[in-house]
Amino acid sequence: MAKGQDIELANEYFKQGEYEKAKDIFQKIAKDKNNIRLIHQNYIQCLFKLKNFDEAEKYLKRQIKSNDLTGIVYRSDYTSLLEMTGKFEEAQKEMETLIDLAARTEGTIYELQDLLYRNSKTELVIQLLKKGREIAKDENKYAILMAKAYLYNGQKEPMIEEMLKYGLAEGNQDYVKATFQDNLKTEAEIDMLEKALYSKVQKFPTEQYYTDILIWHLIQQKEFTKAFIQTRALDRRLKQDGQRVFELAQTALVNKDYKSAIQMYEYVMKEYPQGQYYAYARRNALFCKEEVVKTTYPVSIADIRSLIKDYQGLFSDLGRNVKTMEALRNTAQLYAFYLNERDTAITVLETAIMIAGSDNAFRDKCKLDLGDIYVLKNEPWEATLLYSQVEKSQKEDQLGQEAKLKNAKLHYYNGEFDLSKEVLDILKKATTREIANDAMQLSLLIQDNIGLDTSEVAMKDYAKVDLLLFQNRNAEAMAALDQIFEKYKSHSLADDILWLRANTNLKINKPEKALEDLELLRKNYNFDILADDALFLEAKIYEENFQQKDKAMELYREILQKFPGSIFGAEARKRFRNLRGDTIN
Repeated sequence: MAKGQDIELANEYFKQGEYEKAKDIFQKIAKDKNNIRLIHQNYIQCLFKLKNFDEAEKYLKRQIKSNDLTGIVYRSDYTSLLEMTGKFEEAQKEMETLIDLAARTEGTIYELQDLLYRNSKTELVIQLLKKGREIAKDENKYAILMAKAYLYNGQKEPMIEEMLKYGLAEGNQDYVKATFQDNLKTEAEIDMLEKALYSKVQKFPTEQYYTDILIWHLIQQKEFTKAFIQTRALDRRLKQDGQRVFELAQTALVNKDYKSAIQMYEYVMKEYPQGQYYAYARRNALFCKEEVVKTTYPVSIADIRSLIKDYQGLFSDLGRNVKTMEALRNTAQLYAFYLNERDTAITVLETAIMIAGSDNAFRDKCKLDLGDIYVLKNEPWEATLLYSQVEKSQKEDQLGQEAKLKNAKLHYYNGEFDLSKEVLDILKKATTREIANDAMQLSLLIQDNIGLDTSEVAMKDYAKVDLLLFQNRNAEAMAALDQIFEKYKSHSLADDILWLRANTNLKINKPEKALEDLELLRKNYNFDILADDALFLEAKIYEENFQQKDKAMELYREILQKFPGSIFGAEARKRFRNLRGDTIN
């Protein structure tokens, strides 16, 4: 029988658990030392499983002797043999000898490391790598291997240190960030990383790498004010003309941290009044102030008029041009939605469209705004005509999807639920997450609440309230919500009605009533989809409206513990830590 066939047969016996038969064939093959590397792994496992320790010892010692310094595998298996036979002290000494031997070259370090991982001996991998560093006289050598070993061994703090060493040496920030993001999940681990990064920045203030990683981490945690402090320092040191601060402000704006964004835009405006970002920073700062005013309930009409005055000042200083045409759109929306001056709003939008010239995307944004104004005026046919024009001209673009969503909502307001759901189900696959999420939520609302009510009366009543809220007719909406809740307490819509009423109570400055609705929702209705939403809103009310710090912290902690994957996780963590009084900065 040829050698290859012998090995194949022995391996087959081994695979089937017939170790005695496999061993007999392996023994014959092992007489030729050229065959050892082909059969060693299965042969030694056969001997171990058959508890044939004497033969295993003779075989391994023979291989160690004949392979001299290169017999890492055989020496590793010999330490395993010593452990199996209860010779633990000898096994420890043998392993120490093996580590000293392997640590001399990179090749043998990799070889022994793999064997140790295979046997779940990660603590020995760390010992091996430390020895390798000692021999190489380089405290930064093998950083990525050390980071992996610490991670496998559950030692997150030294893992962070080694990953930072690796990133600094190799310039591979993306890999470092991905490793941290994938492996540091708990509050304690996130704090650990933040403290390590601040320590590095303080110790090496001119090393941009550490500041970059810290800024990235703070952005992940939505700690935009802290990120601004670091970015501002970089901007001043590297003379970046406000570019990174402006970019960070844009990120804060997208994440709706308007107060932090305002700080950053004002820095850019103050430090670089002649810079390329000045006009955009001024416009965006005003937009953020507008969002703060619009989401501070009840909305102050005096503050709205003050905002419009600020916008007029912007136009006086910078002109009505392509740099300020977005500001014109914002002004029109304030006139339409808050001051009920719809004709003025239309005039402002027409001016903006003229300025836009051949900018089709901006022109179509204005058309969507005009459509919204017609919804305010209860002229849905005019609105849908404008939305449909944008759908057609921006078919392949996000704007087209936004127009499609507005048309779907019009169908919903009008009680045309099948038509609305047909469009919404297409939009659930939209490229923009916000549009896809809005479409999915409205589609689910329709799907969950028209099946048991063939007349669709309850859903039509609910949609009418939604329209009143879009039109900022809050008092009428509140009265209607009270009526439909009494009418449909046992309907599948009851929890949605309570959720809408809680939010409306908050808008009209009745936070106590909002809390009553949220508590009633949690107590009496199955609202799994709204669970983390309701908890987060409760926590915010206790924090912002009642300044009950301990109660707010309790609810934020509950979100982190019960809903670790919640979209509110990062914001809940940030608010919890601020209330706790964390002073890392």
